[in-house]
Amino acid sequence: MTQATGSASTTRRTVGVIAAMLATTTLLGGCGPKSEPASAPQSSPSASPTADPKETLLDAVPDGTEGTFRFSGKDATSTISGRVDPDAKGVELNTTIPPGADGISVKMSVLIIAEEAWMKMKLTGQAGLPKFPDKWMKLDRTKLTDSETIPAYDGADQGNAGPLIQAATSVQEQSPGQYAGVIDVSAGNAAKVLEEGEAAALGEAAKTVPFTAVVGADKQLSSLTLKIPAAGKAKAYDYVINYADYGTAPKISVPTGAAATNAPKMAYEILNN
Repeated sequence: MTQATGSASTTRRTVGVIAAMLATTTLLGGCGPKSEPASAPQSSPSASPTADPKETLLDAVPDGTEGTFRFSGKDATSTISGRVDPDAKGVELNTTIPPGADGISVKMSVLIIAEEAWMKMKLTGQAGLPKFPDKWMKLDRTKLTDSETIPAYDGADQGNAGPLIQAATSVQEQSPGQYAGVIDVSAGNAAKVLEEGEAAALGEAAKTVPFTAVVGADKQLSSLTLKIPAAGKAKAYDYVINYADYGTAPKISVPTGAAATNAPKMAYEILNN
C-alpha cells in the first residue's frame, strides 16, 4: 500500500505533539500518590473548624475509589480532556492542537487500559500528510523503540493535583469548599510536574506559586489552578486541573469490532521517529 508521507519537519512536529501529550505534558499523572483518604467522613468540606485545610484538599484528590469521572486541564503547551475509569484501570485522553506556522492542526486521542493502548490521530492543513483510519488503532508495545512512549495506566489523579497540593506551604479555606494558598513547585514530586527545567528557571519564585482550589459538596476536588509566573522568555500561564462527574461518567471498555483496528506501519514510524 502506498503511504502518504509529509516532510521531515511535519513528522517532527507530529512527534512533538505526541511527546507533549504522552510524556512531557504535566497533565498526565505519575508523580506520586496523595495522602491516604480520611478514615471518617465529614458532613462538608468545612464541617470541622479544626480540620487541616491542606489535609482536606489532599483527601479530596481522586484516588480511584470514586468511580468513573471526567477531567480536563491545561498547562503552558497543551490542553487535554478525557475520562478516568479506575476499576478498568483505564484513561481516555483527547487533545486538539491548533494550526502552527506550518498550517498543520492535529486531533489526537489515546486510550489506555492497564498495559494496553490504542490511538486515534488526524492531521489536517497540508497535502500529503499521513492519513489514519477513524478508529481506535491498537498499539503493539513490542514495535515501539521506547516502550514508555505510550504510558500504562498509573492512577486516577491524571492532573497531578496530589503532588502539587502536598508541596503547598500555605493553605487557607476562604469559604466553604474554596481554598487558596502557596505551593513550592521546586519541592519533592511537585518539581516533576512542570516541564523539565521549568521550576529551576523560576528561581525563588518557584517557592511561592499562588493557587486556588475548589472542593464540591461531594467532598471531591473540582478544580486546582496554579498561577505560574513568567521566567525569562517564558510567559506567565495558568496550570489548570478540573475533575467532574464523579461516579456518573461513562465507563471505559476495550474497543472492539468496527470501532478498532491494528495500528498501521506509519503510526509506528511516527512514534519511533
